[in-house]
Amino acid sequence: MPARSQHKGSGPPWTRVQKGVSNQVKVRDLLRQYRAGERDFTLLSLRQALLSGVDLFEANLSGTDLSEADLTDGNLMGARLRRADLSRARLCGTNLSGADLGMADLHQADLRGADLSYANLEQTNATSEQLAQAKTLEGAILPDGTTYE
Repeated sequence: MPARSQHKGSGPPWTRVQKGVSNQVKVRDLLRQYRAGERDFTLLSLRQALLSGVDLFEANLSGTDLSEADLTDGNLMGARLRRADLSRARLCGTNLSGADLGMADLHQADLRGADLSYANLEQTNATSEQLAQAKTLEGAILPDGTTYE
């Protein structure tokens, strides 16, 4: 008997989490939909996805699993990443200016050279060592709720 796709969630088929579908197929679909004007990509599973250099300006990736993903040199300016799993993600040189990362999991995320200016990092688990590696934190709301000056 052929295996059936298991879907989690609702919405168009390309937004559903599907077991057995490679991340790169999902990434291609996500980028195609983004170019077509879609901005809501919540609750996707993009674990270990290769998204280096990607432009997802103002995309909503809230609740998305981006653990171990490579987002190096990407543009996530103004993106919503609330409660996203970015554990062990590579965010080197990524533009996260004005992004909302509230309550995101940043455990062991590589933030070297990332632009976190005016980003919301409130209630994240980012360490001071991680944040010290960022390019800038100007105006960012830090994990403890204070604003970086």
